[in-house]
Amino acid sequence: MSANNTDRYIGPAEVLRKKKDYIIPCVYHFYAEPMQLVKGEMQYLYDTTGKQYLDCFAGVSVVNCGHCNPEITKVICDQVTTLQHTCTIYLTENIVNLAERLAAITPGRLQKTFFCSSGTEANEGAALLASIYTGRQEFISLRQGLHGRTKLTMSLTGLSMWRTDTSPVGGISFAPNAYCYRCPYGKRHPECDLACANEIETIIKTSTSGQVAALFAEPIQGNGGIITPPPGYFKRVKEILDKFNILLIVDEVQTGFGRTGKMFAIEHYDVEPDIMTVAKALGNGTPVGAFTTRPEIADKYTRPGASTLGGNPVTSAAAMATIDFITKNDLPSRAAELGDYLRQGLTELQLKNPLLGDIRGHGLMLGVEMVNADKSPAAVQLDLLLEQMKNRGFLIGKNGPERNVMAFQPPLVITRKDLDSLLNNLADVLAALT
Repeated sequence: MSANNTDRYIGPAEVLRKKKDYIIPCVYHFYAEPMQLVKGEMQYLYDTTGKQYLDCFAGVSVVNCGHCNPEITKVICDQVTTLQHTCTIYLTENIVNLAERLAAITPGRLQKTFFCSSGTEANEGAALLASIYTGRQEFISLRQGLHGRTKLTMSLTGLSMWRTDTSPVGGISFAPNAYCYRCPYGKRHPECDLACANEIETIIKTSTSGQVAALFAEPIQGNGGIITPPPGYFKRVKEILDKFNILLIVDEVQTGFGRTGKMFAIEHYDVEPDIMTVAKALGNGTPVGAFTTRPEIADKYTRPGASTLGGNPVTSAAAMATIDFITKNDLPSRAAELGDYLRQGLTELQLKNPLLGDIRGHGLMLGVEMVNADKSPAAVQLDLLLEQMKNRGFLIGKNGPERNVMAFQPPLVITRKDLDSLLNNLADVLAALT
């Protein structure tokens, strides 16, 4: 892009003014001095001045196949000029072909799918399906989990910054998450005997009626701080749930479609979900969500239901093209290899910088918790780091309840050369902060 194009855009200051005047203020943005992004090409983004940025966040795990991926974009353009929308009350082919493709790549016996337009809708629908199947209304969720912005999914969320509803839905109990770096029991894995998982049984017996429909869990808690459970965690959880005939709903909205080095992150734990939700990377930027399950669970949902835009011809075509690109280029293996490379580089930086307190995650979903000398969250330092990295042309995410976790969730088409540049610049910025 050329800087000569700057007059085509209103610029960051005018965007901020209009945002203040016309957007509900809950819609926040990163950076003290934000830029206006106007173009994307695979792992790169560009602002109004033509400046290039290496995108290390991918729209929060959305564009796994890269921005404006030409193979996917062509499929979208071909479809949008042919048939854009009909709703599910008429027969179209793309929606059933996409459902068939999902059945082939999802874990275990997951087979039947309902399509919608977002991860929030997918989780809301999964909760409804669990209640229909079990005849139960209570749920268990994990602390630091994030499942959506509607009344129910916000109530299932265990992060206070996202719980803006002052009258949440009742009947939801929260279990401790597998936050090994700050274990609520002061224990260490594996000597802990998975105390956090064992606590779920206590919660079922003491905090619920015993009639729980399902437990919601992200395999890796993205907004919670890239919280990554240890081996064996989900097997223990599933054993407890099966004992009480409670379903396991696995939220793969951030973790799915190659991000963690597997097609789905729950595959790291060798556990089959009863219901699984997906969104984000399924459409590589087109609005799509879905929940999928085994036939015996799905077949209990028989009363009429529809999603006006869910599974429409364009998003279904985009999703199939996305799956094609992921499988053809073996992006899960690429994420595993490059994730190991990035982790190694971050570990070397950790040895020189006491601000880097913990490194966790799988594949190209890595978090680095920034801490002070007493292990307290170093959120201010992280904001300074992110601002300086942005100025150098690198966009890194942040998350965690204290907003002190650097989040690396780049497009899976990123290269080693990109990662070397990222690590070198990160080393310079960290050196200046310490």
